[in-house]
Amino acid sequence: MSIHTEARHGAGTLTALAALPKVNLLPPEIAESRRVRRIQLGLGGAVLAAVGVVVLLYAVAVGGVSSAQQELDTATARQSALQVQTAKYREVTAVYAKAAAAQGMLTQAMGQEVRYSLLLNDLSLSIPDNVWIKQLTFDQSGVTAGGGVGQAGIGKLSVTGVAFSHDDVAVWLESLATQQHYADPSFTNSTEALLGTRKIVNFTSTATLTAAAYSGRSARTGG
Repeated sequence: MSIHTEARHGAGTLTALAALPKVNLLPPEIAESRRVRRIQLGLGGAVLAAVGVVVLLYAVAVGGVSSAQQELDTATARQSALQVQTAKYREVTAVYAKAAAAQGMLTQAMGQEVRYSLLLNDLSLSIPDNVWIKQLTFDQSGVTAGGGVGQAGIGKLSVTGVAFSHDDVAVWLESLATQQHYADPSFTNSTEALLGTRKIVNFTSTATLTAAAYSGRSARTGG
């Protein structure tokens, strides 16, 4: 009987305590200080997080700058190496330039070269049997008109000779016409005369010397 009574008494006490109003006995200053402290802690955490983000971004930026600097250093070193190699071959380039200049002078000097020894040799092989050459002159002092082959003249061939007949003079002119070095062969005079008891023909002939007479050695040397 007493146990139940005590239990009821305890339950009633708890109910009475629960019904009592809550009273905050802490001074307002302490509560405000705690609230400010919590705000400060929150702000401190936010600042630390922001600092962490800034540090991370800075590390990334430093890494990018370092990589770019390495690439720049590599490119600079390569450029320096190429400049050293270029300096080694600078003298070679100068030699090539001098050789090219000398070749240009040689080409200019030999551009209008005619090897008359070869022309004389060809003429000696083409003179008809009944024709003799007394005098032969090459004149390259001025340009003459081109001939039937359409080639520009670079000079003139003048020949004084003797033949047995006018037909032999015609054969001589035909022999000149077959050679690429000459164009428009013609006689300026052809007169009959006596050599002892032998009738002969004294003649003079001319022909245009064409550009085919150029030796072309300058072009071959340049190649």
